[in-house]
Amino acid sequence: MKKTTALILSLAFSAASFAAQPLLSPAELQAKLPQVRVIDIRDAKAYAAGHIAGAVNAPYASWRGPAHNPGELPELPKLTALVQSLGLTPATHAVVVSSGADATDFGATARVYWTLKVLGLKELSLLNGGLKAWSEAGLTQNADAVKIAASNFQPKLDNSLIASKEELVQRVKAGDATLIDARPAAFFNGETKAPAAKVAGTLDGAVNLQHDKWFAPGSSAFVPADQAKKIAAASPIDPAKETVSFCNTGHWAATNWFAMSEVLGQKNVKLYAGSMVEWSQDPNGLPMANVPSRTGQLLQDAKAWTAKTFK
Repeated sequence: MKKTTALILSLAFSAASFAAQPLLSPAELQAKLPQVRVIDIRDAKAYAAGHIAGAVNAPYASWRGPAHNPGELPELPKLTALVQSLGLTPATHAVVVSSGADATDFGATARVYWTLKVLGLKELSLLNGGLKAWSEAGLTQNADAVKIAASNFQPKLDNSLIASKEELVQRVKAGDATLIDARPAAFFNGETKAPAAKVAGTLDGAVNLQHDKWFAPGSSAFVPADQAKKIAAASPIDPAKETVSFCNTGHWAATNWFAMSEVLGQKNVKLYAGSMVEWSQDPNGLPMANVPSRTGQLLQDAKAWTAKTFK
């Protein structure tokens, strides 16, 4: 029995050793080039000015949904064409890279990472700290054009990572999941809202864990795993319950999903891509908490209109 247990543990460790690390330092990424596929999600102009050698460009906007709610997951045919154009297959180790400007920029890489995992890709990493960290490490970039052969990969959605609005209606009603709002406190408390949201507030029964808690102040690099465990221990995360991460449009929420699922290894974490914009736009008036009074809503709308008109 002891030999069998030891063998199982050995095999598990061996399998884990071949799995891609979710976070790579600049030095770790450099050591893996050119065997990995670097996906630079900055805009085309920034990419053309300089990028990691061999990186392919797939701007963040191409991974997002329609204008009325960019948080929605694009249709599968669109995503299929995108990943095929990047030459991706299940055997590809893909590393998502952005500017590394701040914690919000990290959310873009986490959202693309989540999308790739939803499409069935498993060998995935992020460049921790983005191109800012790469440059600070003294590593080079170039402006060379990159051409790769398209793949014929046919992805299928892994729905175990996706929380739909319909599922959340039942979750809110039953109160059987931990609903994690990744937004800054002003959004959670109903003091402000995203432009596309119909009303301010949060999901009924949700708790707040701001997406930037996983970073040292002023840093765009995710904290080490041991520190992430301490942050989680002091947070409202309950690993024993199904957990759903959300925000305004599934961007900041991707950072919390990444922290819980990929760094901490929690198995029951989903992302609600449509988030509060989709929820608040529902014509049936879905249950919400921290919704301001009618007068408060009118004041928020007037303030937003003034800022847009007279900025």
